[in-house]
Amino acid sequence: MSKSDPFYASAPTGQLTKAILGMLLTYDSPKGRVGGWIVEAEAYMGQQDSAAHAFKGRRTASNEPLYGPPGTVYIYSIHGRYLLDVAAQEQDVPQGILIRAIQPTIGEDIMLTNRDKSGVNLTNGPGKLMEAFGIDDKKMNFEIFGDCQLNIDKQTQKIPAAIEASNRIGVANQGDWATKPLRYFVKGNPYVSGIKKRDVDLENFGWR
Repeated sequence: MSKSDPFYASAPTGQLTKAILGMLLTYDSPKGRVGGWIVEAEAYMGQQDSAAHAFKGRRTASNEPLYGPPGTVYIYSIHGRYLLDVAAQEQDVPQGILIRAIQPTIGEDIMLTNRDKSGVNLTNGPGKLMEAFGIDDKKMNFEIFGDCQLNIDKQTQKIPAAIEASNRIGVANQGDWATKPLRYFVKGNPYVSGIKKRDVDLENFGWR
């Protein structure tokens, strides 16, 4: 098992968050492989970021994976739903990328049995995609993407026609950093959470 994935320390976290858009996220689940193109992700900037789990150096048993080597799996739960992060930057620099939404391409039938919602509502949010994957525990924490059942395939990537940025979702009360444009998404993709119908690119789904 490799100890890290250097890609996740190869650029600033915001840049990496944009770079993973269009990469293929897969999970080898007990029912079979599921996955899809990443269409939305958020950057969290560690100790300086008032919306981050490691703000002011906070370090607990639950957020310890964030302090791991680049490429570490960090699964956490909020309001009873599980969310998926990848640790960015070198070990002990607790920055991370929250994967917020995917466009399903693999094992959609499996995802539909895990989460009885069809269309974009299957995976257009961070809790929704984890439910669709059937992940409801933190057992893969501290593993490295690509060395466990989870993988972000950097060789299999669709290219967004345009990437847009906005403030992050669900952190409105979290201080000065709440309004920083650290949420990145594929412009026009229908699986982006909260996208308005008039903004959807029905022809190409936002890909080149």
